[in-house]
Amino acid sequence: MSYALPQPFVPTELDELRDGPLAQARGTFRVALLIPLCGSAGIWAPSCISSAQVAVEELNRASGINGRNVQLVMIDSALEAAIPIEQTVNDLIESRSIDAIVGMHISAVRQRLSKVVRQRIPYVYTPLYEGGETTAGIYAIGETPDEQLGPSMELIQKDYRPASWALIGNDYVWPRISHLFAKAKLKQMSSRLAYEKYLPFGLSSMSRFVEEIERSEAEAVLISLVGQDAVAFNRAFGAAGLHKKMVRLSCAIDENSLLASGSRNSKRMFVASSYFASLPSEANAAFKEQYYRLHGDQAPVLNALGQSTYEGLHFLAGLMRDHGSAWRSFSLGTGRPVIHRSSRKLGVGEHCGRAPIYLARADGLNFEVIKSLKSSYLNT
Repeated sequence: MSYALPQPFVPTELDELRDGPLAQARGTFRVALLIPLCGSAGIWAPSCISSAQVAVEELNRASGINGRNVQLVMIDSALEAAIPIEQTVNDLIESRSIDAIVGMHISAVRQRLSKVVRQRIPYVYTPLYEGGETTAGIYAIGETPDEQLGPSMELIQKDYRPASWALIGNDYVWPRISHLFAKAKLKQMSSRLAYEKYLPFGLSSMSRFVEEIERSEAEAVLISLVGQDAVAFNRAFGAAGLHKKMVRLSCAIDENSLLASGSRNSKRMFVASSYFASLPSEANAAFKEQYYRLHGDQAPVLNALGQSTYEGLHFLAGLMRDHGSAWRSFSLGTGRPVIHRSSRKLGVGEHCGRAPIYLARADGLNFEVIKSLKSSYLNT
């Protein structure tokens, strides 16, 4: 007896919304799903779309959002996108074509959009970021450097005792603010800064910068490169055999990037995150069951950035349920939680509060979760 997989809710394309019969339909709760579909961060798009579809399926099996079925509207939020994201989002808000935004994109895009959205609709920002987002109506739910970077650097320093570190990242706000935090941490740990560099997106070759890091004689490298740029760096790093001399740490390398980097280029590489596909928790097991039930065994690889769109949609549903028309006066800093489903937490169901952060080590083409960063000892 054959078993037919359920059909996922397919996101609406922007042109279909503008020009088709859907333009006038108001029976659904429309969420603009802002994810990069091209450029360095485009590697995350398939898992972001697939994870968001799981949340839509779960929400629509219940009562949707505000009693209306959820409909995703797909918008390319890459810096390299042909149409400026501000223009697109403003037009959709002005025409009342969307009811909310869930965004998984870099912070530079969020900063641009904050000047456009202006609390007209709720805007849930899902990935890890540099922290400090207090704009009214924007809800940043991802990890910050004090949660991820500080504890992970301390654990790497304790176990490997690098005398100096190299810092490399893309040239925008998240790497720069994260590295300010990292440099302060290096002073606390009495470790030296040997190298620091910020790169434009989309460089085809990283060999020059790998050579510079080798000449710096750093013994640890913090990688704050995005998507395909991190892949290019890891490939050059592995080709140079620098894993024999240095240990790597990142807060943004995910399972997609690990797969594209290759196992031989990922030795002695650690990642700090609140989510890994291999996370042995009840909540993650439940999420993975729904994910593969909906998409099948050949679904895009699960990772933290993709999972964040799943959680972002459930956060949005909880925000509208718990705060309704008063969402504009709600702030994440008030201490009042938004109860929502998450695959990052330890249990199953509805949770609040910050998710724990874990350190994982690349093991072939998978991440092995080593330790909670709340623990004082790294078992390697």
